[in-house]
Amino acid sequence: MLTPDIKKNILAAQKNEITEYHVYKELAGTVKIKEQADVLRKISEEELEHYGIFKSISGEETLPDKFKLFIYVFISKVFGLNFGLRLMENGEDMAQNVYAKLKETYPEIEKIEEDEKKHEYALLNMIDEERLKYASSIVLGLNDALVELTAAIAGFTFAIQNTELIGVLGLITGIAAAMSMAASEYLAVKHEKTAKEPFKATFYTGFSYITVVIFLVLPYFLFKNVFLSLSMMIATALLIIFIFTFYISVAKNLNFKPRFLEMAGLSLSIATITFFIGMGIRNIFGIDI
Repeated sequence: MLTPDIKKNILAAQKNEITEYHVYKELAGTVKIKEQADVLRKISEEELEHYGIFKSISGEETLPDKFKLFIYVFISKVFGLNFGLRLMENGEDMAQNVYAKLKETYPEIEKIEEDEKKHEYALLNMIDEERLKYASSIVLGLNDALVELTAAIAGFTFAIQNTELIGVLGLITGIAAAMSMAASEYLAVKHEKTAKEPFKATFYTGFSYITVVIFLVLPYFLFKNVFLSLSMMIATALLIIFIFTFYISVAKNLNFKPRFLEMAGLSLSIATITFFIGMGIRNIFGIDI
């Protein structure tokens, strides 16, 4: 017999399955690569089967969550299938405890659990997106820009103390470094055995570097106070690290916290050291700009 609490859990799981069925089905119709579309259709069919299992237990129909349907389809189209679908699959972790309790009474739910694990560890791994293939090139550009430029700008901040001049110097330094890093990535990819194309790797590295440069120097063109600009620059760097680390962690099924702390700690540590170096240079040479 279904108690009110059990029925509530069943209906919630049922709604989740029919929502995911529509997400996978809609994305399968938009994907151009046949192998990826086949993967999505297979998962959607299994989600519909799961919905049927829950429906046979609850005895009721449920409609999909239209808001979740829109959000996950939108995210998957904009940020890539791996990110959008893994984000959705990760959201099912909360349902695992519910499944564990329900399958004691309804053994058929065990099949649903097994299928969900297969989605996460097998089917979604078949989706190979270009942006993830070149993730190492993007990481190279982001890491170097965040570490080198936050350090350089922190040093400029105390040595010069003129926001516009710091902004211009940061921009020039960043653009030069981006071109150098992109060229290095081109040569590295060209001479190593890899599926990456040299020009595309160069683009991803250079573009990610320049993007970070623009965001990091922007506060120095918006504010007159050098220390406010420095604070905003550091906050921007941490935000970029957070967003990108979260994206890569979800899309590639990696542990977010240690990756974020490592990258943030490295950037802030070097920026702090360089800030004091800038202070020392200013005092030694008597710079007053």
